Amino acid sequence: MLSLPFRPLTVLLSYPYVLLRRFVRTSFSSPPSGGSIIPSLDEYSRSQAILLELDTTGRVLVSELAERFSVSAVTIRKDLETLEQRSALRRIRGGAVSARAVDEGAFETRLRARRQHKVAIARAAAALVQDGDVIALDSSTTCHYLARELLDRRSLVVITNGMPTATLFSERSDATVFVPGGVVRRSARSVVGIAGDVLAGRGRITKGFLGAHAVSPERGLLDMSLDEAQVKHHMAVHCRELYGLLDSSKFGGFSLHTAAPIEAITAVYTDQGADQQVVAALAAAGVPVRVVEVEKQPPHEEVSDQ
Repeated sequence: MLSLPFRPLTVLLSYPYVLLRRFVRTSFSSPPSGGSIIPSLDEYSRSQAILLELDTTGRVLVSELAERFSVSAVTIRKDLETLEQRSALRRIRGGAVSARAVDEGAFETRLRARRQHKVAIARAAAALVQDGDVIALDSSTTCHYLARELLDRRSLVVITNGMPTATLFSERSDATVFVPGGVVRRSARSVVGIAGDVLAGRGRITKGFLGAHAVSPERGLLDMSLDEAQVKHHMAVHCRELYGLLDSSKFGGFSLHTAAPIEAITAVYTDQGADQQVVAALAAAGVPVRVVEVEKQPPHEEVSDQ
């Protein structure tokens, strides 16, 4: 059993968990002349729809967005400027492109992206966790979905650097929650810093679960942020078992920093869309890949934080 520090329970956040406003998914695949117009959206709802389109296509145009939302091009440019200030996108001439290539993006944005894939992976991984386990969850959105699946487990000890995940367990379960100290990354809703010093010498973590920006058969789980990679690494070295939770878009992608080396990974959970060459290479490196089925998403599904 992990020996906890003198004050094991996380300091609860002074502000509530960010709730996602519901909005109806809208297809941008057809040209504006043939597409449906969405009237009377406020700035927040327009921003969510823009980010959803960027996640799907990687690019948006001011002219198309203005026609689709029945607002002026000036209004759309202001929306894009605001999103760029949040590092959610990068503006280009005539529109904007996704910022995912250089930053993992805001937590609430990532929480929506490939939601059904992450939920399916989380549900499969949840079967690994038993009452009384000591588990580590990083700040990834897939691990947050895993946390939602574990609220009925009894007497868990949860170590996490994800603030929404810590709040979820603190408010809706009997788990003892431990957040290693450090510096808050506001957009990622995570704490980074001295996790290695805090966990060292306190025993072994039963199971660890990590998301990643990419996975490599040579370098293991990778992250774009050095700070996040270091926290994940410090968690990983204290785990008896370590599982990577990655949707298929992370297979074959590029990233910079190793969060967990290939030899430390017990298994990887992903969905059926994963690149089969990468899957085979991981298996050859001694890492089993558990592929889960993803339920088809009903049309016009509403997205919420629950």
